[in-house]
Amino acid sequence: MTTYFHSVRLDESKCRGCTNCIKTCPTEAIRVRDGIAVIDSNRCIDCGQCIKVCPNRAKSAFTDERSAMDGFRYRVALPAPSFFAQFRSDIEPGRVIAALRHAGFTHVYEVGYAARAVARAIASYVESSEGPFPIISTSCPVVVRLIQVRFPDLLKNVVPLEAPMEVAAYLARAEVMAETGCSDEEIGVFFLTPCPAKVTAVHQPVGQNKSRVNGAFSIADIYPEVFHLLEKVDEVDPVRSGPVGLNWARAGGESEDVNLDEYLAIDGLDNIIALFEEVELGRLRNLKFIEAQSCPGGCVGGILTVENPFIAKVRLGRLARTLPDVEFDMSSLPAEELRIRQDLSPRPILSLDDDFSEAVRKMSEIDRLMELLPMLDCGACGAPNCRALAEDIVRGQAQLKDCIVTLRQQSQEDHPSGNEPEDSVTLKEEKKR
Repeated sequence: MTTYFHSVRLDESKCRGCTNCIKTCPTEAIRVRDGIAVIDSNRCIDCGQCIKVCPNRAKSAFTDERSAMDGFRYRVALPAPSFFAQFRSDIEPGRVIAALRHAGFTHVYEVGYAARAVARAIASYVESSEGPFPIISTSCPVVVRLIQVRFPDLLKNVVPLEAPMEVAAYLARAEVMAETGCSDEEIGVFFLTPCPAKVTAVHQPVGQNKSRVNGAFSIADIYPEVFHLLEKVDEVDPVRSGPVGLNWARAGGESEDVNLDEYLAIDGLDNIIALFEEVELGRLRNLKFIEAQSCPGGCVGGILTVENPFIAKVRLGRLARTLPDVEFDMSSLPAEELRIRQDLSPRPILSLDDDFSEAVRKMSEIDRLMELLPMLDCGACGAPNCRALAEDIVRGQAQLKDCIVTLRQQSQEDHPSGNEPEDSVTLKEEKKR
């Protein structure tokens, strides 16, 4: 069985067993068992939704420590476009880049500039492709993992191109080696991330064996240091992203850069899941391209940012108007460095049993249990809904008595006087099996 790295972590000592997280997880990866949340590593896609809704702060995002830069002669910062939206509108992006160099990085390479190359490659691929349509972007790692877990039939729709972070890392390494004559091993590349999913993409990438990025630092952790350094920074570095590259930080920015007529830009996991269900049914074949961003508003809505996403979005627009347009020179990037190096495959979590006949029997058992359960989807059993509880029972991970509604009904039927036994567990229908 595959061992998965996850940036979303659970502190059991803080968990109080509430059901907020199980109701919001888009892949039903969380259960509450014996009063403590349990995260299924096979299903978790590191979207961070559980971090947002946990009132006890029992969920958190792992990011790399700054000590990860130790041992590298050259240290490259890859700021996400959303990083620049964390600062006041009167603070030039060029000053922010200069401040990053004073924060311990020898070089800064903007991911927004590499995104321009990805946009050109996507446009070329879509125009020359015979489908299946719509083709889905890989820029959001949560969306790619969501497809692996919940929509494996749509993997054939995913564009086989690297995300801008990986392309930026390749370009940054090539640039530093050309400038200094150093070896690749002397260069450490670190992404400034707005979300935990990008941390996971660094430590266990999809579509390749190893990431070109050495680590990922939270924007929320880097921001205070850079903000205080701005007072000491006089220089203004060149900004290569341009207005279009900067706008990748918001929902719709990628699609505008790809510049196709028949596209759809969507954000928010609930909206994405509803859309992908439509795509699975074959109802959106007239679309050529889908940009899907898991965080509301795009990367500006990531949980590792510091600024309100609506304010950040407005700032992006103001910043974009101050920057000259920049076009990426595609001759500097070999085409093979843009393509995903391994085929995407679904996560093997949906099978009830390796034996087909046994899997069919278990499916029938799930249907039978569904008739016994109240279908309230209250979450009191520790599962997100009644069907998830039925599946857990069949897998041997839960019991029918975990449903308190069914348990109460049975107790009332068997003991109308109100004198309930200590263990009123089994339903009459279960007795007749």
